Amino acid sequence: MSQGVAFVFPGQGSQYIGMLELYFSKEKKFNYVFDKSKEVLGVDYKDLIFNGTSDDLSPTEITQPLMLTANNAIWECLEIKPEEVAVMAGHSLGEFSALVAAKTLTFEDALILVTSRAKFMQEAVPEGEGAIAAIIGLTYKDLNSICKSISNEGSLVELANINSSNQIVISGTKDAIDIAIERSTAAGAKRAVLLPMSVPAHCKLMKPASEKFKVVLNSINMQEPKCKVIQNVDASITNDVLRISENLTSQIHSPVRWTDIMDSFNELKLGTYIECGPGKVLSGLMKRALKDTQIVSLDNYETFLNKENLT
Repeated sequence: MSQGVAFVFPGQGSQYIGMLELYFSKEKKFNYVFDKSKEVLGVDYKDLIFNGTSDDLSPTEITQPLMLTANNAIWECLEIKPEEVAVMAGHSLGEFSALVAAKTLTFEDALILVTSRAKFMQEAVPEGEGAIAAIIGLTYKDLNSICKSISNEGSLVELANINSSNQIVISGTKDAIDIAIERSTAAGAKRAVLLPMSVPAHCKLMKPASEKFKVVLNSINMQEPKCKVIQNVDASITNDVLRISENLTSQIHSPVRWTDIMDSFNELKLGTYIECGPGKVLSGLMKRALKDTQIVSLDNYETFLNKENLT
């Protein structure tokens, strides 16, 4: 595989009922990864995908290990060495998939980490007290100003996922999010909608979760990545395992700087960007942000079968 290839791994929200059906029916390695996940965690994610409901897949404690498993099951089927990849990145939870693919974390350790992460995040804010919302059509500056003014009034709302120049997810207390939706709409947002997630990720409400997560992460043996991985917190690349660990801890309560990662991608001028996981959320964001590139989603099994033509 050409050195001019980047891989990105999606996070929460890309899961769906019946996803990746042909991988399950055609690929032994894909099933092996799901079997390993069941062995480690005692949860049959394959059964949930095909016999459950969307509500069954949506709790944070299910979604995080499920997405890690699905992303890395596809990666294993590709049989690519990380040294053959120019750079990797993952969106929020997807960063763990990137670090598994880069051999910084073992898959088994990552499963333990993301399960702990999900549990601590769920516990940090009582059900119904936190919320997140997608705001489309406002600039970073305008939305940040709205969030800061509301937070200064006593509630908490912050930018959580800076996905593109005019698509940003905000996170905070439910009352602050409701006010932010009202003010964003009044300020000219094209859409301002609550998202069906109970955990207000990537804001200061998650600091207790990050402290608990740090203890678990410090017990895990991490290796230097075998390829470049751009991290969410500051869009940086480092081989320093301690720095990677600190960034993973901070990521829980800090914004996902996806636009900065896209800027880094543009500077690299690579030929192909491959989304390795279910759904096409990151492919859509990349198509709008990256110039003169091939954008590929491996959600489609036929595309996977043509993997030799991806470069």
